[in-house]
Amino acid sequence: MSEKRHPNNVQTKSGGNRNSQKSQEGGNVMRSRKMSLVIAILALVSVWATLTVWAGDPYSPGAPGDTSWYTLEDIYDRLNDGTAGSQSTFTEPSSGPGTGTMHTLNEIYDLVGERAPVPKTGQTTSYADYDDGYYEKGVAWPDPRFTDNSDGTVTDNLTGLIWLKNADCFGTKTWYDSENETYPALEAANTLNSGECSLSDGSSEGDWRLPNVLELLSLIDWEEYDPALPDGHPFTSIHSTPYWSSTTYECDTDRAWSVRLSTGDLDRPYRNTGLYIWPVRGGQ
Repeated sequence: MSEKRHPNNVQTKSGGNRNSQKSQEGGNVMRSRKMSLVIAILALVSVWATLTVWAGDPYSPGAPGDTSWYTLEDIYDRLNDGTAGSQSTFTEPSSGPGTGTMHTLNEIYDLVGERAPVPKTGQTTSYADYDDGYYEKGVAWPDPRFTDNSDGTVTDNLTGLIWLKNADCFGTKTWYDSENETYPALEAANTLNSGECSLSDGSSEGDWRLPNVLELLSLIDWEEYDPALPDGHPFTSIHSTPYWSSTTYECDTDRAWSVRLSTGDLDRPYRNTGLYIWPVRGGQ
């Protein structure tokens, strides 16, 4: 006699299998979600660490410490009339500034733009009370005064001008050649380019020029002699005889100004005279 199975038993067994399968599937989904969450958290941590390396500490450094500060008023007064500012410890203001209590950044920018400060002469020896060496007035020279750019050029860190390192690349040239109606000194300087005079600076024709008389004089150190250039300068082949400037002598336009580098003396020879030239580039 065959055994009869109750229909309910069959359904119960089948339903149990389905419930077990659903439970297993649900567990897999939950594990998958947890794994995705872990991966997302790790990715965020990685991004945060990368940004911290690039941007530095993301947290605020806090309020300024007890260090000494100069106000905008101090800066303005120093630029305007040389008055030394007084350092003060930073304190959090309790209220906004009143009217007219301080100069703005725009006023400081305007002041800087209006001025062309005169540098020191370099003379530090005083030969009498109240002379140049006594006061040593003027804008202080940077240290170092010059930077050898290792490409045939030298930057004057006081003026920002870039000079040819070799002060005798062209020999002597006349300022004006009346026979050919040419300007040899001016043209030689203006056509200088990289590849000439030991230059490897990438400069092109038109970048260089003959300096004006004030630019030449800006090199002079009045404490030095033969050459009258700052001690430790990196230039080569300096001549004690005069160098042409690009500035014409207004009282007699057949002449132009020159500077003697042994002493800093000014002269105004006729333009058909052969003098050394020293090209420069840059400047405002």
